[in-house]
Amino acid sequence: MTSHQNTQTMKPATAAKKLGVYLEATPAEFQEGVVSRTELNALQTDPPEWLLELRRNGPHPRPVVAAKLGVSISGLARGGVTEALTTEQIDALKKDRPEWLERERATQAEVRKEAVRIKEKNAE
Repeated sequence: MTSHQNTQTMKPATAAKKLGVYLEATPAEFQEGVVSRTELNALQTDPPEWLLELRRNGPHPRPVVAAKLGVSISGLARGGVTEALTTEQIDALKKDRPEWLERERATQAEVRKEAVRIKEKNAE
């Protein structure tokens, strides 16, 4: 009896999420096909120019935007940021330091401190 190994594939949205890029900004052939695990690994180890450019300049998906700004995804929504942002837009927000961003960064810092406190308490 021979065993067949099926090729594991994923939707383009899943692959884009794993690559940390905004799906709508990817090339049409990426958006319209399916991505195998092998293809995903190849994109991660030897990214093509379009992937390097997206990672460098965006537009970036909300999880990446939130991480670059040091806030949560919910904090982005509370601040009115609901769409993908480019690196230039993120840098402008960092420079302008709007009130909502400062507030959300402070909230995120409190969340991190509380997580550390709980972790230390549980370690005892």
